[in-house]
Amino acid sequence: MSNTGPEPRPKVPDSEKITVNLGFVDLGRIDLMVRDGFYANRADFIRTAVRNQLDRHDDAVRQSVARRQLRLGIAHYGRVDLEAARDAGRPLHIQVLGLATVAGDVTPDLARAAIASVEVLGTFQASPAVKAALADRIV
Repeated sequence: MSNTGPEPRPKVPDSEKITVNLGFVDLGRIDLMVRDGFYANRADFIRTAVRNQLDRHDDAVRQSVARRQLRLGIAHYGRVDLEAARDAGRPLHIQVLGLATVAGDVTPDLARAAIASVEVLGTFQASPAVKAALADRIV
């Protein structure tokens, strides 16, 4: 019996690209602020605006996270973790604000046996087969 140590965690990107539709005048105003040196580029302006809004509502977000008992940040569920939950007869209720990942070596059958529900506010990364197996459990 050999101990291989903890399962390696995959490298995940620290952001996700989104599309924002803006009116022509708003876009022009952003371009003007970029041209005048207030921001490095459009993306810098949008990131700053989003962060300012999140900071503005920080207390409300913290209260909601606590009330909903969400795990904040990055949560990775490996094959060993899911086998342990299945074998213990205690399926997981995944509740994450941030990023939740399921390891690539997790089979759809193991995912169904070990995961009772998935609620991710942010991004949920798993193989297409695992996502399909959990489709009725993803909130």
